[in-house]
Amino acid sequence: MADLKLPAAMAGLRPALGGIVEYGQSHAPYFSVLLTSKTGLRIVVDNQEERVAERQPAAGTVLSAFDGSTSYERAIGGFNLEDVQKGANDFLAGLSLQKYIYPAEGERRGDFATPVKIDPLEMTTQEKLDRCRELQKSLRGRDERIINAQVVYNELNEHMVFADPSADLAQRVQRVNMFIVIIVSGPDGSVRYDYRSKSGTAGWEVLDWSDEEIQQVVDGALGLITAERIEPGEYQIITAPGVSGTICHESFGHGVETDMFLKERARAAHFIDKVVGSELVNIYDDPSRPGDYGSYFFDDEGRMAGPTQIVENGIFRRGITDRYSASALGIARSANGRRQDYSRKVYARMSNTFFGAGTSSLEDMIAQVDHGIFLDKWSSGMETHRDGAFRSRVIMGMRSRVGASLSACSPRSGLPGMCQWSCRASRR
Repeated sequence: MADLKLPAAMAGLRPALGGIVEYGQSHAPYFSVLLTSKTGLRIVVDNQEERVAERQPAAGTVLSAFDGSTSYERAIGGFNLEDVQKGANDFLAGLSLQKYIYPAEGERRGDFATPVKIDPLEMTTQEKLDRCRELQKSLRGRDERIINAQVVYNELNEHMVFADPSADLAQRVQRVNMFIVIIVSGPDGSVRYDYRSKSGTAGWEVLDWSDEEIQQVVDGALGLITAERIEPGEYQIITAPGVSGTICHESFGHGVETDMFLKERARAAHFIDKVVGSELVNIYDDPSRPGDYGSYFFDDEGRMAGPTQIVENGIFRRGITDRYSASALGIARSANGRRQDYSRKVYARMSNTFFGAGTSSLEDMIAQVDHGIFLDKWSSGMETHRDGAFRSRVIMGMRSRVGASLSACSPRSGLPGMCQWSCRASRR
């Protein structure tokens, strides 16, 4: 049985949701109730300071009604039964709804929880801080050229209950991530850095660091001190998984959020069923992947998690949706209706967005590049929906030449220590 660890007030309200949904259905073509609670923690430890900060808690109830053309919502802070019942009465009394037959959905019932071996909710903040301190201490003493070593820990605890005429669902999603950053100084006073991260829907068991992993970060930072600069120009590139994921996230993640289709702010809307890349390219969004950081069991509108294929063999097939955008566009829903918290509107937003695996080895790809760059470590990315452009930045690359092994380089184009490029959807 799933160990939900629901907040007491949320667990206490859950048995009454069936009656509230029944009352809502007597007034609206479709009615649902969402209970959601989010808490979190952030710890930063480096050579100069330590910071521990709790995320501002957000806990409340969302009442939703839908008549086929308009979504209506009422947010109520907390989980008090009387407040929710009164809120439902006031909410429904003020609506003018169209007649509409909501499409039947299969029954969805169940309790789900992230499997954890070392549960963050059963650890004290002091225990977490001590672990970060111990790791940071092991980082900073690795080399005399290290001028700072930073450990950043983030934790997000989500609890959710969802009820509608065919659903009684609850989930606990536990997310953790940790970054280690090594900053070094060269003999000429130049400063370089490298980092590595670990994350997942999991507990502290995924945050163990081997000696080899730590040394790779140190070696990466030190290698950038003597790395050659890239000459400005155009290059063939091969991207490491993190860089590939960032490109995917910006282009066919943010770029295909269908609420932007309705606002006519997404160029991707004009490329459905058109070729957008090589036939080798397949792109997915999938919140059901066990252990991945963006995973969950159902979205904030009660849609069970499952994969959505966005690009199939180079052809753009569809975007990701919430209930309203799917209905307005006349397309199938995906499990991407998501809220920042109970007080915010639901939008179509990503979960885990990624390129499907290919069949070529890295060695084979490098052998096909006459003069190019292997981009190894990303630092940021951004996109613009309207024109389909995106930009990603990297801090490290390896130069590839015919008949030579990879050699380290420090990508620089416009911004020190970073490489930038833009890709724009071709006009067809």
